[in-house]
Amino acid sequence: MAPLDALLGWDEDTTAEAYAAFTRAFPMYSATSRDLARRADLTDSRLVVDLCGGAGATAEAILELVPIDAQVVSLDNAAAMQRVGRRTLADPRLSWVTAPAEDLVGHVPGAADAVVCNSAIWKTDVPQVFAAVHQVLRPGGRFVFNVGGGFAGVRHPDETNVRTGPSLNTLIRQVAARDHGYAPPPAAEPAPKLPLDTIADHLSVAGLTVLDTEVVAQRSTMAEKKAWLSIPVFARPDGDFTHAQRMDILDKAYSLTTPDTPTVTSWLVVVAQRPRELR
Repeated sequence: MAPLDALLGWDEDTTAEAYAAFTRAFPMYSATSRDLARRADLTDSRLVVDLCGGAGATAEAILELVPIDAQVVSLDNAAAMQRVGRRTLADPRLSWVTAPAEDLVGHVPGAADAVVCNSAIWKTDVPQVFAAVHQVLRPGGRFVFNVGGGFAGVRHPDETNVRTGPSLNTLIRQVAARDHGYAPPPAAEPAPKLPLDTIADHLSVAGLTVLDTEVVAQRSTMAEKKAWLSIPVFARPDGDFTHAQRMDILDKAYSLTTPDTPTVTSWLVVVAQRPRELR
């Protein structure tokens, strides 16, 4: 059985629980959420959308910055993720909406001051979502999102500078080949799925203006990477493996590393805006 595609599989209780446990134990999603929320300029916001909000890590960061009388709508199409979020994040300002990102317009109760999307925009129909974001934002409202470095075709210099040995993904493939005769697909550098020039074109067509972009480095450790690869939707390698087999391969690969070995991943962060109306 092939691993669940990270574009799919989120509406599964095992994935939702594993993801929530990861966010409690490691800082990756909370750190990226706080970064995006800060860039969204939420001080005077009345209505903010957490797009593709999952179990609420980004909503939590937004709630820390918005006024006491603000509304936050966390929209995601995975009910399992939201069930976990409802259990762990109780705030009267927060509403949970189970719907695809593409259907955003029908679920926002007014003009939004900001839309924030963490670690998910490339999983959507991007032109359609950008158009929907334009519709729900007030003039001057911000749209802040990030794109994984591999999808955006960017690398922060630190990602190369901290290399101290083979990556955990490389070791996973080696262990799978040694123990299971795994033959990985031919190595080919795929074209970036969502590079900045494509993002800028889609934003322009949607009537949104780019205010700022930045390539940032997310620093973690080999231990955090192992925990992330334990989430079913991210488990490796591809191919005819059960989840138990993948976890066994992961354990063996991880045993060849040092837990506190630093790792770096790159992210492209984009801040866009619906233009203000001319007077």
